Amino acid sequence: MRSPLPHYQVTDSRMMPFTLRRILTALTVAWLALTLSFVALRWLPGDALDATLTRAGVPPEEIALRRAELGFDDPIWQQYTTYLAGVGRGDLGESLISGQPVSEMIGQNLGPTATLALTALMIAIMLGVTLGILAGLMPRWGRYPAEATASLMLSTPVYWTATLAIYLFTVKLAWLPGVGGGGPRHLILPACILGFHTAGSIAQVTRASLREAATQDFVRTARAKGLANLDVLDHILRVGLLPVIAVVALQLGFLLGGTVITETIFVRRGLGNVLLIAINNRDYPVIQGVIALSALIYSVINALADILYGWIDPRVGNGE
Repeated sequence: MRSPLPHYQVTDSRMMPFTLRRILTALTVAWLALTLSFVALRWLPGDALDATLTRAGVPPEEIALRRAELGFDDPIWQQYTTYLAGVGRGDLGESLISGQPVSEMIGQNLGPTATLALTALMIAIMLGVTLGILAGLMPRWGRYPAEATASLMLSTPVYWTATLAIYLFTVKLAWLPGVGGGGPRHLILPACILGFHTAGSIAQVTRASLREAATQDFVRTARAKGLANLDVLDHILRVGLLPVIAVVALQLGFLLGGTVITETIFVRRGLGNVLLIAINNRDYPVIQGVIALSALIYSVINALADILYGWIDPRVGNGE
């Protein structure tokens, strides 16, 4: 028996312009984020030189000389073009505090953040999709607890859940280490906490998409043709889970750029801690570098997700 699923013809000639548009859009978004951060940081009063050198008792004349050496007294358009030229060469500048190249600082801390984010995302996908299926397709006995759990994931602050987990699994039960990043065991608690909260959005999108898919004509056709319930469920899942691709990509972008709270609570090395220290010290080059990387990763991941979605369902690429 032929599958009642709708069939879409893939048109390479239409998908190629769509792919190029999405890549161009991703690069444009990353450039806009970089530009906005550059301008906004220079509107704020003071910088790392003022904060550190003044506290160290350096005379104002020497501070002014140092600012001139770094080009901080140049017109903002000149600073911007110089910075963009450096970014084009892969040079993100140097930390105003340590003098270490920003690209080197990012390279040293990207690995722990990526490991935490990807592990948390795997946990979030498994938990979120499971809860979404239960909330979207199951009877009341499975739907209500799943919906309540998803709401709890979205409404509970990360710091509260993390503190509770450390108290329970580290202080009381002594099962897992609560802080540090010495090995795989140190990854379990922060990844589970981050994955728990990320799963809420995935669960809600999955639930809404499956409920919508269950009302489509192809489902009624499948039931009318006498397909078994498992076959009908398979058709619903194959169509209803497509939008989850987009939300998973969105969450991955957030995870890679938004691990500040988790890394701080669990005292883990990573980009989150680098960004937090740079903000406290008003270390503009470091802040700009982390923001630029986060914006680029976020934009590229979402562009790739849209392209993948478009290849799976060409109606997206065709503008339908």
